[in-house]
Amino acid sequence: MSIDSLNWKILKCLQENSRMSNVEIGKRVGISSPAVSERIKKMEDAEIIQAYTTLVSPFEVGYQLKALITLRAFMGMLKPFLEKVKTYDEVINCYRITGNENIVMEVVLKNQKHLETFIDQLISYGETKTQIVLSQVIKHSEVKPLK
Repeated sequence: MSIDSLNWKILKCLQENSRMSNVEIGKRVGISSPAVSERIKKMEDAEIIQAYTTLVSPFEVGYQLKALITLRAFMGMLKPFLEKVKTYDEVINCYRITGNENIVMEVVLKNQKHLETFIDQLISYGETKTQIVLSQVIKHSEVKPLK
């Protein structure tokens, strides 16, 4: 399915507020509510729209640190780690990457002690490097049309 400029506008509205009504989206993009509904359904069927979700601010619920942690897995430990990482509540995103490290994780933690404890769990799988996130420059999951 190709994404035309109208679909991009609809996606932008949904990324702003996934609970925005089809009527409101229609007003913003200049088409009827049923036309919006049909386009959204087609994008869902094509898996362009994959989910509607609620984002929770980690800082407002007691997680004061956000960090990026890379892992260079020890020989034979990558597959076990790929299963284990799914059980860590601290991990909000995890990617398998190319380069010297195998994994990069975005994690949220309550404090420095929590970070230390979490890293202690990881070091049995490989070498870690940690960077503390100071601020978010670009809002995540916002896909823009390529020019």
